[in-house]
Amino acid sequence: MKLKETKSRPKPPSRGTFQTRGFKVVGKWKQVKIDPNLFADAQMDGLVCFEELTDYRLVSAAENPSGFFSNEEPKKRKAQAVSEEEEEGEEEGESSSPQKKIKLKKQKDALVAAEGSTAQDEVKDSEPETQAYVTACSDRQVGEAASENLAQAVPKKKKNKGKKKLSPSQSTVSKVPKKAKTWMPEVQDQKADVSAWRDLFVPKAVLRALSFLGFSAPTPIQALTLPPAIRDKLDILGAAETGSGKTLAFAIPMIHAVLQWHKMKVPPIPNGTGVPLRELRVGAAAHLGSPPREGTESAVLQDAARIENEAHPKTSASASAQALLSCDGGDAGEGPSSLVEDKLIPKQDDDREEKLDEEQAGKLKQGLCDRIAIYRVHPRRPLLGLVLTPTRELAVQVRQHIDAVAKFTGIKTAILVGGMSTQKQQRMLNRHPEIVIATPGRLWELVKEKHPHLSNLRQLRCLVIDEADRMVEKGHFAELSQLLEMLNDSQYNPNRQTLVFSATLTLVHQVPARILHKKHVKKMDKTTKLDLLMQKIGMRGKPKVIDLTRNEGTVETLTETKIHCETDEKDWYLYYFLMQYPGRSLVFANSISCIKRLSGLLKVLDIMPLTLHACMHQKQRLRNLEQFAHLEDCVLLATDVAARGLDIPKVQHVIHYQVPRTSEIYIHRSGRTARATREGLSLMLIGPEDVINFKKIYKTLKKDEDIPLFPVQAKYMDVVKEEKLTSRKSDGDRSR
Repeated sequence: MKLKETKSRPKPPSRGTFQTRGFKVVGKWKQVKIDPNLFADAQMDGLVCFEELTDYRLVSAAENPSGFFSNEEPKKRKAQAVSEEEEEGEEEGESSSPQKKIKLKKQKDALVAAEGSTAQDEVKDSEPETQAYVTACSDRQVGEAASENLAQAVPKKKKNKGKKKLSPSQSTVSKVPKKAKTWMPEVQDQKADVSAWRDLFVPKAVLRALSFLGFSAPTPIQALTLPPAIRDKLDILGAAETGSGKTLAFAIPMIHAVLQWHKMKVPPIPNGTGVPLRELRVGAAAHLGSPPREGTESAVLQDAARIENEAHPKTSASASAQALLSCDGGDAGEGPSSLVEDKLIPKQDDDREEKLDEEQAGKLKQGLCDRIAIYRVHPRRPLLGLVLTPTRELAVQVRQHIDAVAKFTGIKTAILVGGMSTQKQQRMLNRHPEIVIATPGRLWELVKEKHPHLSNLRQLRCLVIDEADRMVEKGHFAELSQLLEMLNDSQYNPNRQTLVFSATLTLVHQVPARILHKKHVKKMDKTTKLDLLMQKIGMRGKPKVIDLTRNEGTVETLTETKIHCETDEKDWYLYYFLMQYPGRSLVFANSISCIKRLSGLLKVLDIMPLTLHACMHQKQRLRNLEQFAHLEDCVLLATDVAARGLDIPKVQHVIHYQVPRTSEIYIHRSGRTARATREGLSLMLIGPEDVINFKKIYKTLKKDEDIPLFPVQAKYMDVVKEEKLTSRKSDGDRSR
């Protein structure tokens, strides 16, 4: 029986076990001649032939690289395959964007400098790997480490390998970043003339932002506040009507104070970091808003790597290079070829290379990443500006205004409010923002946890308390009193500037005559109220008082009306108004239970309202505000958390379903409409239980004339009552 003649297979299936045991193939596999009578029973029909290997050599496990026993052309390395895919794409016209090509080229240059001439030939050549066996074992290991580093440096290419290539039009389109949730209108470059701001000592970078935003002229409160705050550095007590631009009145002096600090001082860097003086200059330039030069980041990485190698001389160079290239994922390899130097790879014995401790390599990588993150992201800067607000939504809005004005300054801000992730806000503080906008509760929580950025408030240059009369009310914001006590005692800074603003800062309530007759009771006036406010805040100097409020409290463009009705009839009149006068309407109530009841009622009547109250999740609150600001015909049911400070564009109507308890709340509620010289309507639904509060408001605001009645057409009210009765019956049927 003649055996079937076949060519010897270069890699039989059984050879995989040899690879794991450390055999090196020297000769060739040869056929073994066997007597055909052994297979006469035809039990092995599928057998073709037997082969044997007599010429081989035992090798150690460390000297057993992948593809060591293969006589055929080995599989291409990952980095090599990626580079060849790029070359093929260029020939076929399916190449990726030029930035990715430059990035890949820089990565190859960095690894070429690290590997030396031998590794360079190994990466570039497309010959079989058997040619590399002639080189020394140490060169082989260096090449392996370099290829692994390059594979980690380009993870995106690795993941997309084998996927369908995109067309040139698809590959060049960049992903659009998600927009931050905001109820502020989008602004394009207005290129407004800002010559009216130049005499107010506004920084040039802020002037550029004002021109971009289209603010051609300052409002009265801004024109009166900026010179004493910026030029004279005085403390300010500012009172102005709602919608008059108080946010920019304190934001611009704060930004100016931060910029002045940057010009006078360079942020300190801890000793022993090894950062050269050149990096200090670059860091100072970054603080002033100028972009850093190219190569700065790579130089910091190089110095950090050199420090770590000096501290751990026994650590192999391959682990150091791997840590440098992989600590930032997709951003690795963007520096020049000097990122990894030849002297980072000392020639050591093979045994020492094999005894590298994995835990030590992991610690080295983590340490390098931590140091690089500190140098690259932000040098250490103290907290220079602090803004305190009573509500979370107002804090979000204030931050958006400050970011818009500081657009071209390089100043970074952070927000600390409740209802959001504490860990995320701690990471924001780790970036060392110069300005923090916060509510008192979350800020005091992080201060008690001794966050490093909040531990030294002696360098605070500017303190702002927005809606100050609400913040210092007795029984509210207990954390604020503790914060102010700390700022005025252990963390006191004599050079700190304090700015206090509110629309009702100087509003004085009329004390009843029966209380004035008692002993030790003095009549309250504006001066006495401001003195008490200064005492609570801890203002030691004499501030500049700017009061632009009217005796009526509300703006001139606001139309105030009222409807006297029974408590059960309020629902009828609310539905009547919403149907007769469509638009963006904001309905206020004193309790959350009332908001929930009204929401269910209006949904039955085919009006889909949005809600906003303290029991809602913070993300939902912000989402509802954003949706309300973008819908032209919409209803928002809210408690007094939405009464202060919110600048929602084009709110046409404010309805007080329940009369507010104080005059301050009435002024702030009504101030959500008729903002920035626009017109608006305020309607109060006055039931029997609201008469007392209405008379207090009427007396405190010193209204010369009675508030006019809102006109209601009786024929339409009959239809509304029928609709209301039908909805009640349907609710009863559903409950059954």
